Amino acid sequence: MAELKGKVLAGKVLVKPMEAEEKTASGIIIPDSAKEKPQQGTVVLIGGPKKDEPMEVKVNDVVLYGKYSGTEITINGDKYLLMNQSDVLFIM
Repeated sequence: MAELKGKVLAGKVLVKPMEAEEKTASGIIIPDSAKEKPQQGTVVLIGGPKKDEPMEVKVNDVVLYGKYSGTEITINGDKYLLMNQSDVLFIM
């Protein structure tokens, strides 16, 4: 993954989603149409804190987020999610 240049606005987080599982535990290959949308990823960029909400996530944190959280964007051919910090459910 190349170094990203840019700025994320206050209270926002840019997350690189983890890849969806290719196989089940028993070895069955999952087709693309049946794959679950990943719900965890790595924080790539963070914005500054909002006036009433300090930033609790840091770059390189692995986070869990809701199934329909964020907006999917593509930068340099890689897919990312841009979301509010409040959409992050858990920091690992």
